[in-house]
Amino acid sequence: MNIALCHYRVGETDGVSLEMDKWKKILVNMGHKVYYIAGSTGTSDGYVIPEMNYRFEEDLKIERNAYLKLEDYQDEDELIRAIKKQTLKIEESLKKFLIENKIDLIVPNNILSIGRSIPTAMAFVKVIKELGIRSIGHHHDFYWERDNFSQPTCNFVHKVLEEYYPPKDDLISHVVINSIMQKELKMRRSLDSVVIPNVFDFDEKLWNVDDYNKDFREKLGIGDNDILMLQATRVTNRKAIELAIDVVGEMQKEENRKILEEAILYNRQSFKEDSRIVLVLAGMIETADDYVERLKTRAKESNVELLFVNSLVEHSRCVKHDNKVYSLWDTYVFADIITYPSIQEGWGNQFLEGLFAKKPMLVFEYDVYKEDIKEKGFKVISLGDKYELDKYGLAKVDKKIIKRAAGECIKLLIDKDCREKMVEENFQLGREYFSLESLEEKLKSIV
Repeated sequence: MNIALCHYRVGETDGVSLEMDKWKKILVNMGHKVYYIAGSTGTSDGYVIPEMNYRFEEDLKIERNAYLKLEDYQDEDELIRAIKKQTLKIEESLKKFLIENKIDLIVPNNILSIGRSIPTAMAFVKVIKELGIRSIGHHHDFYWERDNFSQPTCNFVHKVLEEYYPPKDDLISHVVINSIMQKELKMRRSLDSVVIPNVFDFDEKLWNVDDYNKDFREKLGIGDNDILMLQATRVTNRKAIELAIDVVGEMQKEENRKILEEAILYNRQSFKEDSRIVLVLAGMIETADDYVERLKTRAKESNVELLFVNSLVEHSRCVKHDNKVYSLWDTYVFADIITYPSIQEGWGNQFLEGLFAKKPMLVFEYDVYKEDIKEKGFKVISLGDKYELDKYGLAKVDKKIIKRAAGECIKLLIDKDCREKMVEENFQLGREYFSLESLEEKLKSIV
């Protein structure tokens, strides 16, 4: 078959783009011809429909007025006209590509679930019905999970959410990435779905130091005697990066630094008096408010050094503006500990990446982790499963938990045997439950 995988963007470091790469790999191995359709293609090849881009100006304007405040259009009717105008443009481009390439199956990722880009959702549903093309809605997130997409400003937007996110149609099957979503979709829409969790290729070559990435730490100004704590996700509010800052702040305390200075680290390096513990943020900054500034304030108060390096990191290795850019995988090679304090995730790509990279992980036990992942027996540095918001709107957990987590991080930095046992067991569990082979079996059954 000719199959089109569709999203607002591909070839970037967000979880949906990364998961689409895995689907493409498996589908191609199964003998299908696979295309990407997106608003932007990053480092990948694909058919671009500019109006689908998550940064397209008119689309963002529509989104603001649909969910935040109806103020840029005279009234609801003018908003509707703007939406229909955008829908028509996307519809024409989409239909053209599907017909010219004789597409048999399209797989919209989040387009029919998250609530953003109303014109894109409307265009896809209209074209699916008009051409009679089978579709698998691959739903990573639903609008009712997101405050910024679940508060419509007018009746039309409310109706759109009910009709298109996701739609009920015999041509459209539904895939969700966790069992909580499956239950919610059945309860809210009476729609059946198949659970296909995020996966990873545990049989690919392990990420290691090579001639391309060997200068990564040097490029960042981080020495061999420094400790690199890696936050590889996008920088956005629900990732709760402030919890990682709290743990690193605790590690920075004099009594904890002393433990590190008196021991030899797992990698045979010595942590010295002038050594640093640096929290490196590798992902794109995607926040509509002052979250980054609040993180910087929290870090300053906690004596934590933050390093934002997204300008040096892409989906794949490349050269931009005559500068060498590293892949997301390169960042894992040089991390001492992975921080993954998200309070909300549809599944958790970074968790799988940390398993494959064989690194200890600091994890907040978000709902899906507890429901679908924890039971497999993974060992992590836990931040518990309860949090509150402080007066700045940042997440916080009990100070005792932060102190314990910092202690476990330090143990895993100096106890090589304990560290190796943890990461090897985690790797094998990941291979057992979340491999590409498991994805292939599921795709065979639905495609």
